[in-house]
Amino acid sequence: MERVFLRFMLGSLAALVVVVGGGFLALRQIAIDEAEHDTRERVEAAGRVVEAAGLSDGVLTGDRAALRRLDDLVLGQVLTGSVVRVKLWTKDGSVLYSDVPQLIGRRFVLGADERELFEHGGSEAELSDLSRPENRYERPEGKLLEAHTTIRTPNGTQVLFEIYQRFSSISADRSRLLRAFAPALLGGLVVLLLFQLPFAWSLQRRLQRDHREREALLSSAIEASARERGQIAADLHDGVVQDLAGVAFGLAPLAAEARARGDADDADVLDDATARLRQGVRDLRTLLVEIHPPNLDAAGLEVALSDLLSPFAAAGLTTSLDVEEEAASPGAEPAALLYRTAREAVRNALQHGAPRRVEIALTRPANGRVRLRVSDDGSGFDAQTRERSAAAGHVGLTLLEGLAERAGGRLDVRSAPGAGTAVELELPT
Repeated sequence: MERVFLRFMLGSLAALVVVVGGGFLALRQIAIDEAEHDTRERVEAAGRVVEAAGLSDGVLTGDRAALRRLDDLVLGQVLTGSVVRVKLWTKDGSVLYSDVPQLIGRRFVLGADERELFEHGGSEAELSDLSRPENRYERPEGKLLEAHTTIRTPNGTQVLFEIYQRFSSISADRSRLLRAFAPALLGGLVVLLLFQLPFAWSLQRRLQRDHREREALLSSAIEASARERGQIAADLHDGVVQDLAGVAFGLAPLAAEARARGDADDADVLDDATARLRQGVRDLRTLLVEIHPPNLDAAGLEVALSDLLSPFAAAGLTTSLDVEEEAASPGAEPAALLYRTAREAVRNALQHGAPRRVEIALTRPANGRVRLRVSDDGSGFDAQTRERSAAAGHVGLTLLEGLAERAGGRLDVRSAPGAGTAVELELPT
């Protein structure tokens, strides 16, 4: 149950990380989109200022006075804050003006977006590709965002106005958004998590209580079943078995008398009846051993396990029993659970596995416990087969696992198709 609560907590923390990470990425994209929008607005506003106050037709011909007037305007009103570069382009890709004089007069290839602005107007912004040759002087500035818009000289000639803005301003906007939204986002998630904690803890306690009650009911059912088995075994042994044995004992002299009279047919009938009765008594006693081991308390666990295997050895199976002396007397309650487990494992092997060999080993490991191992070379099974069997109502091993856990031990079942089955129970003595 603690693992269920731990999984819930880890799942909640993972969800918290996902939400915070997703929120961070979303805010980052929002900041970038907002920065691109602001940059487009800035280039349009700066373009209008340049168009109205600093742009003359002389710029088209490289007139020095016109370029100085434009340069004064750019240095005084445009290159402020995060804007680090200004360029003015012709439609064929020539640089009419830049605050870097080395670029003036040089010609480069305009991109598709820039050429489209000459056709449709408007503005656009994007991350700068500093590997392009026209951006060689911007590389020392680091990551930049460039924006373009079209303006006109007094004679109506269309030119492309471009500014470069530091990307660090976007990071500042992103940090501002994070500082604004993060406390509310994290606070809400933490409150939600704290609200769920008492519910999860209560659910865990309820599951633990239900689990203990279910185990107690299972234990009571098994103990009641064991008492009922003992009562049935006692009634059969003291009643029907004794009666049948007495009848068989009484028929034997009658068969001898009939044969002495020369009545061979009656003697054969009586002998056959006597043999059938004796076989019936043997079968009933075998059944009694399976129902309830009458010699578990009297003769010990080793004798009970030997009696458990004897019918299968008589049926032609190879059986093996190995009991260490230190493990032969684990105590009344452990002995009963060990025998139940061995009986369930052997019964399952014979009913479902078709084994040729069944082995039982009872040992005393160095950890001071007693260990029972029942193995067979039958057909084995997989986990899905066991689940289907449990769903069909065959829960013998499942019940024994609960009893083993209550007794402070553990029950392991290892099997694979074609590889047999091994059932191992370890209990404190």
